Amino acid sequence: MEMKYGEKEIVEFDINNSEHYWPNNNEKNYKIDIELPEFMAKCPRSGYPDFATIKLEYIPNKKLIELKAIKIYINTFMYREISHENSANEIFDTLYKNLEPRWMKVTADFKPRGNVHTVIEIDSSKM
Repeated sequence: MEMKYGEKEIVEFDINNSEHYWPNNNEKNYKIDIELPEFMAKCPRSGYPDFATIKLEYIPNKKLIELKAIKIYINTFMYREISHENSANEIFDTLYKNLEPRWMKVTADFKPRGNVHTVIEIDSSKM
């Protein structure tokens, strides 16, 4: 079966491509909050889907992320088997490396499954 255009875009997407980052034309400190409430990845042990809300907060330095790019990047996880901890850390590490922000925080708030609710928070000021 042939992939639909949206599936193809997600599967082939590379968040590290420089075209996904724009120059920040503002010198002052200001905070950007982005909420992505439809995160999905597969449990590496069971293959069951895990759902989360990902919150990205950052104070930009010289670069901003294009909103469509962050949306598609988050959607790339739906095809992957990856733990809660590894997905949150990968998102943080990838965006921190590419954005080089003054400050950044990623919160991954996973929906309860099997009576367990997991929240993972990674804050650059605590590293």
